[in-house]
Amino acid sequence: MEHLVEQISRHGLAFVFLNVLLEQVGLPIPALPVLLVAGALAAEGRLSLAGALALAVAASAIADFGWFLTGRRLGQRVLKTICRVSLSPESCVRQTEWFYERLGLASLVVAKFVPGYSTLAPPLAGISGTSAAAFLAADIAGAAVWAGSALAVGHLFHGAMGDVVAALDRLGDWGVALVLVGLPVYLAYRWVRIKQFQRALRMARITVEELRAMMDEGRDPLILDVRTPLAHRFDPRRIPGAIRFQLDQLDETLRDVPLDREIILYCT
Repeated sequence: MEHLVEQISRHGLAFVFLNVLLEQVGLPIPALPVLLVAGALAAEGRLSLAGALALAVAASAIADFGWFLTGRRLGQRVLKTICRVSLSPESCVRQTEWFYERLGLASLVVAKFVPGYSTLAPPLAGISGTSAAAFLAADIAGAAVWAGSALAVGHLFHGAMGDVVAALDRLGDWGVALVLVGLPVYLAYRWVRIKQFQRALRMARITVEELRAMMDEGRDPLILDVRTPLAHRFDPRRIPGAIRFQLDQLDETLRDVPLDREIILYCT
């Protein structure tokens, strides 16, 4: 393990760049531990703190700009694709749009501190028509705050980081094996949970054709359009007879509508 630490200190900048790039692309490879260790190594003079910060920001900006262009090209489809790895894809899209609607481009400054929002914010900025220059300015600022904070913590508490490295060194090959086995097991658990949730949710859904048949048969279902304002702006079409409102207006809206009919929610 000590040999591995020496290799990281020697090739650390390239390692930092690649790790941050892969995480921001969307792979389940956490960059925060690497940034903390990089900060600790910088405190010991084994790595350039400014270089680590610059390369981390550059890697983040490259990945995020790719997502930005993807969002501009594919629209909301890219959000739904990313959110499919969430236990609740509809909630994922809705919460992301809700967050962006309230903070706008400024949300990119804090995006990397919000779990799940870091990958979704760049394509959402592209979907909303943000200029490339404005996006890059906000995104670089956010990446600098995020990476700089992690490097600073590692730099300040480099003594504690040394204890962690020493513990891993004592574990030796068992520590490496634990990491190599633990990550696939965790990903498999997440996949099983997603499939279980999707099966349960599918039982409560109907297709467009089934809804059309209900309407043609005169069953007169109550249709509630709960799409976000941002989603409605990009697709203003509405199911005939649907009542449009936001979920935070649920109590107020349902007070005036009959509840003795079948209720169908139409979401993002």
